[in-house]
Amino acid sequence: MIDESVLLESRTMRTSVLERTDVLDKVKTLSLLPDGLHVTTAMVAAYYEVATKAVRSLVIDHREELEASGYRVLTGTELSAFKALSYMQSQAASLAVFPRRAILNVGMLLQDSEVARQVRTYLLDAEHEVRTRPVDNLIHRVNWDELDERVDGRITDVLGKTVVPMLNALIETSGEQRRELISLREDVQQIQIKLIEHDVQLSRLQRGQDVKALTGIIGTIDAMNWREFEEHVAQLLRRDGCTDVELHGGHGGDRGVDVSARTADGRTVAVQCKNFAPFRHVLSGEMQKFLGASKVIHQADVALYVATCAFTREALALAAQGGVTAVHRGLLEAWSAGVQLQVLR
Repeated sequence: MIDESVLLESRTMRTSVLERTDVLDKVKTLSLLPDGLHVTTAMVAAYYEVATKAVRSLVIDHREELEASGYRVLTGTELSAFKALSYMQSQAASLAVFPRRAILNVGMLLQDSEVARQVRTYLLDAEHEVRTRPVDNLIHRVNWDELDERVDGRITDVLGKTVVPMLNALIETSGEQRRELISLREDVQQIQIKLIEHDVQLSRLQRGQDVKALTGIIGTIDAMNWREFEEHVAQLLRRDGCTDVELHGGHGGDRGVDVSARTADGRTVAVQCKNFAPFRHVLSGEMQKFLGASKVIHQADVALYVATCAFTREALALAAQGGVTAVHRGLLEAWSAGVQLQVLR
């Protein structure tokens, strides 16, 4: 479990969990303006049980981040329209408003608030909860082998830039349907990942790669236990010129890193190894935990998350933001077959 201080220190961490606004209601009742979407500065302060000036000071220090989360200062005709919608009688020339994402963002920044501390603790507990159920039935109903070979980036582009953002917007404003919408969004993201994997498979065939040989390699890896898998990864690091390769798995003091090493040019390497079942996906909470361990605790120059399965879209986004190389099942096949990872060169 990552200490809550990581959220206070890392904007990347905070950004990765901004959609978990449901924790606000689970920690404490949140009162909203009549529009059902926003609160004022005073209402944020009341929720976190701090002085209004503490929230205003926080906005000054982190305005850019909070604006990215939805914080806005309304003026002019926009303010007039908002007052009419919210039945507000205030004569103020401006009004600062916070949507739920910005309220959660404040909770990840406030240090002298017991409510904020509870929000951070609950947020990390929920994010790290391991879901062991297999991929939903929606995925199983799709026969990926029968997908038309003309599938290209247009489909995944539509899913990523239109469908998922639309679901995000619905989730932000939904009430009792929130759980169903989140589940639907996960289904769509799983489909997007499968389409990308299918496209990679076609690309391999077009390049004439020996798919049977690669399948044999991954089959051997799947048969390994966790110790054997970590040793396999350590051997790949040695093969690619790394020195000082050391295994930490199973040690009480590993601090979230299974293998450490040093590249040929002297950079430090931290590796997380997960030999999960093929149907599983590495979740954003798992990636977040390793990001904190590799970058914050170990301060590694190169961070590798090596898994025998795929990564969720959120986990990949978090890895890209934090500088972690996600070695998914397909990349692991190629690496094991002799291809050197670009980040180790």
